Parts: sequence; C-alpha cells; structure tokens
Amino acid sequence: MAIPYMETVVGFMIVMYIFETYLDMRQHSALKLPSLPKTLVGVISQEKFEKSRAYSLDKSHFHFVHEFVTILMDSAMLFFGILPWFWKLSGGFLSMVGLDPENEILHTLSFLAGVMIWSQITDLPFSLYSTFVIESRHGFNKQTIWMFFRDMVKGILLSVVLAPPIVAAIIVIVQKGGPYLAIYLWAFMFILSLVMMTIYPVLIAPLFNKFTPLPDGDLRGKIEKLASSLKFPLTKLFVVDGSTRSSHSNAYMYGFFKNKRIVLYDTLIHQCKNEDEIVAHTVIPLQHLVSFGLNLVSRAFEFQADAFAVKLGYAKDLRPALVKLQEENLSAMNTDPLYSAYHYSHPPLVERLRAIDGQDKKTD
Repeated sequence: MAIPYMETVVGFMIVMYIFETYLDMRQHSALKLPSLPKTLVGVISQEKFEKSRAYSLDKSHFHFVHEFVTILMDSAMLFFGILPWFWKLSGGFLSMVGLDPENEILHTLSFLAGVMIWSQITDLPFSLYSTFVIESRHGFNKQTIWMFFRDMVKGILLSVVLAPPIVAAIIVIVQKGGPYLAIYLWAFMFILSLVMMTIYPVLIAPLFNKFTPLPDGDLRGKIEKLASSLKFPLTKLFVVDGSTRSSHSNAYMYGFFKNKRIVLYDTLIHQCKNEDEIVAHTVIPLQHLVSFGLNLVSRAFEFQADAFAVKLGYAKDLRPALVKLQEENLSAMNTDPLYSAYHYSHPPLVERLRAIDGQDKKTD
C-alpha cells in the first residue's frame, strides 16, 4: 500500500506546530509571572522587570498569530497544489520571454523567483508590524520606512546576484553526481559556507551597516591587552552603527586562523560608557530539529566561555555586564526550561549567573 506522501508531510508539519505551540504556551505562562526569579531579586529593578515583561508578552502574542497564519498558508500551499502551479507558471513565463522552459536551471531559477516574491508579500505585514509597532512601542526601533524598504530591496538584489550561480551549481551536481551525489553536495555546501563566512562581513554586511575602527582609548586598550594576554590573533576591532536600526546591543567575533576580528555595536559601547516544492516544506520542520541540536552545542560553548572568563578573574565584572545586557535589551526574565532548551542558543540569565557562581566557588 502506497504511503500518502502529501498527507504525511502535512501531518508532520502540524505535529511540529502543535509541539512548538505547546512550548510557546509554557513560555507565555512563564512570562506572565508577576515576580522576578529568586536569583534576580535585588539584581534587576522592578521597573526594568515590568518593561521586560510587557515587551516579552507583546512578542509572544505576535508570535502566536504569526505561527498560526504560517502553518495555515504552508498547509494550504501543499493541499491546493500551489507549488506545482508555481512551477507551471514559471515555465510559461520563460516561454513568454523567449527562453527554454526545458532548461532545468532556468526553470528552477524562475520558480524560486516566484516563491521569493510570494514570501516577501505574505511576510511583509508581519515584518512591518514587528518593526514599527512592537519594536517602536518599546523604544527599540530606530528605522524609518525608507530604510526598511531600502534594506529589503538590497536583500532582494543580493539574492538575484548570489542565488543563480549557487542554484546552477547544485543542479549540475545533482545531474552529474551519480552514486557520490551526497558527498559532492556536502563538499560544495561546506566550501560555500566557508566562502560566505569570509565574504559576508567584508562585502555584504557593509551594504547594510557602517563599520568603523574602534577609536584609540581605554576600551580599545583593554580589549587589545586581553587579546594579547590570551594570544588571541585580533587583527581588526570595529564599531558597527547598529543604533541606526535598533537600540538593541550586541557584539560578535569572526574570522579564521590568525585573522580574527571583533565587532561591537555602538549601542553596546554607549551602555558601557554609561556604566564604565514539497521538499521545500519537508525541510522546514526538520530544520527545527537540527536547530535544537545546534542550540545545545551553542549553549555548551556559552557556559564554557563564562567559565573561562571566571577563570581569568572576571567573575565580578561578568555578572553586572550580563545583567546590564538583559536589562537594556528587555530580555525575558522568567523563562520556561523546556522552551529555552529548545529555542535559545544562549542560556537564560538565571542559568548563566548560577553557573558563574558555581564556577567562582570552584576557582576560590
């Protein structure tokens, strides 16, 4: 008896949706708690807690609506054959402009272009609401409508430039890969990942933000001194104008081997100064499972990084720094353990402080 493939895929998607909605409801209940976790009592002010709680609940309500609409649209696209219709329509478009619809590469690119346009249109209301209602309501959004659509157009143009050669390469590999198809695809994707990790911060990220060297001063001196003491091959130290879009703060490192760079958001520096086809749809739910595994690895690395900082004697500086980031970003104070384990790539503040305290005692 043949397996009803379409029903199986949709059923799997719905099961994943129900499971993740269950986690979302647990988290929503945690966010509604009227008091701070014991670990944060006396550490986080009641005013900051209330602001964080309101912001998190707003995002949670929005998330429920967004996910419900998404699962309805995705299921409808499969049941009503929207993707095959897109494929047929894209072939008709190629014929209309004088191109060969039998050319698999051209047909696939035309199909993906249609899917991308559809995705941009259907997701646009949610992006606008998230940015100009929720983020603005809580004081984070710094974008203008012009900047929002300019970034969106830039993203589309980048896709137009980068997608054709990548898609063409994948199709050629599939056509000629034979029994070693999986190995060839893996090797191509691995090399592509390395190339993108290399060119993104140098060529792509500057299209959206301005990166300038961190000026000479106390902060730069301390970072370079620490990097030198750890034999960290720091070659560049940048400040990015994140404040042009949001007041959220962050920092990150990138690079390979002996060429490492650190990027600080200007909002972070400001705070420091103040404080001294079906397979398209089949992969989506599977990505959540893969992301869960990657989150576990990321969380383990985060704990290791905190433990390393404690070992260097920075426990007293690390605690208030983490608390400050939590406060300024209005991150959720109360988190459900199952929800955070599944969704968060960084451990919640309570868990990090608890681990820092435990490591600090071991060091003493």
